[in-house]
This record gives sequence, C-alpha cells and structure tokens, in this order.
Amino acid sequence: MDNPKAIIEAILFATGKEVNIQQLMIALELSKEEVEKIIQEMQSEINQNPQRGIEIIKIEDSYQMVSKKEYYEYIYPVIDQRAKPNLSNAAIETLAIIAYNPRITRAEIEAIRGVNADGCIYKLMEYNLIEEAGKSDLPGKPMTYKTNQEFLKMFGYTSLNDLPELPKYKLDANKQIVIDELIEGNEENEVITNGNGHN
Repeated sequence: MDNPKAIIEAILFATGKEVNIQQLMIALELSKEEVEKIIQEMQSEINQNPQRGIEIIKIEDSYQMVSKKEYYEYIYPVIDQRAKPNLSNAAIETLAIIAYNPRITRAEIEAIRGVNADGCIYKLMEYNLIEEAGKSDLPGKPMTYKTNQEFLKMFGYTSLNDLPELPKYKLDANKQIVIDELIEGNEENEVITNGNGHN
C-alpha cells in the first residue's frame, strides 16, 4: 500500500462523519492495531502543525475529521444560518444527569432535579444530544434516555468514561447531600483552629 495515511484522510474527508475503525480496517486490509497506530501518527502530525485547521477525533470506536474548535466562530456563519444551540441551566443539569446515568427514565430525572423535565428532554432531543435508550423494566415500561455521539463531539469526549469524576457525597441527618471533600476540609480547619487555640 503506497500511502495509508492519505487513504484514511481521503475517507474521513469524503464521508464527513464518524467512520468505524472496522470500516477502515476493511478498506486498508490492515489490523486494528495497525490502523490505530497510523491514525495516532496522523493526529500527532496535525497537532504539531499550527497551520492546519482540522483535526482527527476519536468517538468511541470511530474516527472523524473535524475543524478545530478555535475556528468555530469563522466557520459557523458560513455553513449554518440556524441559531446556535442555547442550553439553559436546567437543560445542562438534565443533560449531565443523563450522561452520568445512561438509561434513566424521565421520572428518575425529575426525582433528582425536583421539577418537571419534559421541556428539557424535548430540547435535548431537538438538539440531538440525547436519544431514547429503550423501555425500562420498571412498572409501566417507561422510556429511558442516554446521551449519544453528538454529545461526545460537542463536549470533546471520546467516550462516557472520560466524564469528570463526580465528588463523593453522603446524606446528613436532614437527608441533605453533603460533599465529603467539604466535610474533610471543615474537619481539617477545625483541627487547625483547635490546635492554634491551645498554643
């Protein structure tokens, strides 16, 4: 094969969407490890060249050629006249709940947020950031929801495993969430204060 990098670049450019690594393996007749190594080299070469306006990103088991984020403001007015996605705090909270709890029901989302979630779910579906994940085994078989590849692309994640780790929490006597880190911090401050008091 003369130039596997050029072939991969041509495929990613021509498709304009995610291409599963198995498709690249078939096209190049190479192993998964060989394809991944070639793409990693391509990513390194592109990242080392500040003159390039594109990059190759990984989304789960697929790759896509995209424009670099820093040029978004120049590209958007040219290729898309629609309004930019504008997510309210409520929608972002709902999106975060779904991201950390794949296959969650509307009722479970509302139990966490304490308010109706219909509007937020509809908005997130409209922006194609979440999708239906099938029926739950709960009584009534309610629909469940999960984030999708558009969510990963928008926030720059390869998979949900890249999500920031949530802080540990526990419930106090009033059944209110208390962040462990804050508790530990307060305890340390009390020790320091008490120690200073004895001096």
